[in-house]
Amino acid sequence: MDLGKKLREALSKLTNRPYVDADDVKALIKDLQRVLISSDVSVKLVFALSKRIEERALKSEKMEALTLKEHVTKIVYEELVNLMGRSHTPRLDKHKILMCGLYGSGKTTSCAKLAHFYKTKGLSVGLIAADTDRPAAQEQLEQLAKTVGASYYTTKGEKIPAKIVSEALKKAKEDVLIVDSAGRSALDGALVEELRDVANVLKPEECYLVISADIGQVAGKQATEFNSAVPLSGVFVTKMDGSGKGGGALSSVAASNAKISFVGVGEKPNDIEVYNSEKFVGRLLGVPDIGALMEKIKEISAETDLKKLETDELTIESFYEQLKAAKKLGPLSSVFSMIGAVDVPKEMVQQSEDKLKKFESMINSMTKQEKKDASLLKSSPNRIVRIANGSGCSEKEVREFLSQFEKMEKMMNMFKKNRGFRKKMEKMMGGMSGGKFPGMT
Repeated sequence: MDLGKKLREALSKLTNRPYVDADDVKALIKDLQRVLISSDVSVKLVFALSKRIEERALKSEKMEALTLKEHVTKIVYEELVNLMGRSHTPRLDKHKILMCGLYGSGKTTSCAKLAHFYKTKGLSVGLIAADTDRPAAQEQLEQLAKTVGASYYTTKGEKIPAKIVSEALKKAKEDVLIVDSAGRSALDGALVEELRDVANVLKPEECYLVISADIGQVAGKQATEFNSAVPLSGVFVTKMDGSGKGGGALSSVAASNAKISFVGVGEKPNDIEVYNSEKFVGRLLGVPDIGALMEKIKEISAETDLKKLETDELTIESFYEQLKAAKKLGPLSSVFSMIGAVDVPKEMVQQSEDKLKKFESMINSMTKQEKKDASLLKSSPNRIVRIANGSGCSEKEVREFLSQFEKMEKMMNMFKKNRGFRKKMEKMMGGMSGGKFPGMT
């Protein structure tokens, strides 16, 4: 179930009415109850939320500048923010982190995401592989460490996690050290003892429990249990990009008095966000999060050689560089969410993402000369056959790509030659890229 979509539908019934009275408010609350309970939010929390919304909507003083509809919508937003917990401000100094969690929560991947996050903040990071229970867990973390540019520590053949951590601490000099501990199918006595032994050696300043969003309100119970084993400083919620139970997980963690610190919103190392309940609820309700988009663009600008994107001539090679930069923004669904376009049909988003993947495969199957001079492809059917075979696409799809590229090329030439047309287009696009299109002067 799409929690955000259902919440927006419930609110739209209210906002589309010419006027709002007490009966409309009560009808909205019933809709909200159905939506939240079906999204695995605790019934107890839902009814407490409903009571607060009704009391505030009908009894609290309304700001003069707001209509009753706006007044009620504002209250729903504020109460959902309270339900989903406090926002997190991560520490950015030298410290040690212990990551814990059960099987299948995404703990090892989350270690890499945290490493990537701190690396982007200018801190050096070391990853310590202390999971001796799951086969290949150490090898997985080693590979992820290489991907994100973090140091990696373990003791091959050592079966006692606390000893691995002890040896790593003697060598590690990084600002942030992150320990990947073992999981189990359930929190048992052996895991509790193991975590406490590791914590006694590591003496972590932060201890994060990794929980998958798809377990819903069970997340609160897990947070309480782990907190009794090793004091938690926060919870890292994974799989927030596709779980219909995300609201249930976040609200139950907040109700357990544990603090949500980070959320994983995809599979890549950079698919991590510091938890912000205002932004999370804002996205659910379709409120644009331009700040997050600009932060993402800023991060990409620091990682990307912008000179490769600045060009007076559009070639397949320069288009490929722009495509790679755009991909770093994350899944298209996340980008649409940041700009408030949350109800773009999933089929359309999926089709767009599939096309971009195919374009990338085709370009990777081209020679350097072909990337610089697309005319070579137009005059050679054999080249098209080779690219189709190499990319796993059909010859028709390759020709469609070339046709679309030719249209982009013509439009760019039109911008160059016709300043009046450029000004009209820039005005239409709302001053994109600071009023200028990339590559235009």
